[in-house]
Amino acid sequence: MIKIIDISNRKNAEDVLNMQLLSYMVEAEIIGCYDIPPLKDTVNTLQQCGETFFGYYDREKLCGVISIKINNDEVDIHRLIVHPNHFRKGIAQLLLNLIESMCEVKTMKVATGSKNTPAVNFYKKNGFQIIKEVTVHEQLSLTFFEKIIERSN
Repeated sequence: MIKIIDISNRKNAEDVLNMQLLSYMVEAEIIGCYDIPPLKDTVNTLQQCGETFFGYYDREKLCGVISIKINNDEVDIHRLIVHPNHFRKGIAQLLLNLIESMCEVKTMKVATGSKNTPAVNFYKKNGFQIIKEVTVHEQLSLTFFEKIIERSN
């Protein structure tokens, strides 16, 4: 079941942070860089980020999270994370599908580590196009994606 997460609730923020750290540690290993912002988050930074969080729950246990910010006709996906014990179960796809179906936007944007092949392939498979790649420093580059949503009336 997917439901909105009240990130202002400390227990919810702790649950999200704990899963985020596990999930982004896997990404850090894949890309060979541990100096990534999601690994520096705290309960307070999550609670102050201004994002809307949705969680995928299996028997009341949080297994995946997506967070977004909506600005005009654009949704910016800030986090799409799945607990490593639940990789390859379609949870990321369900979360992405929810956002795409519920948001009345024209464009979706997201970024990921350029060397994070599973994430890059996931976004490409879902119709996202690469719009730019930015080198942050020697060990880290980010790939930015965009997807134009065609709504039929």
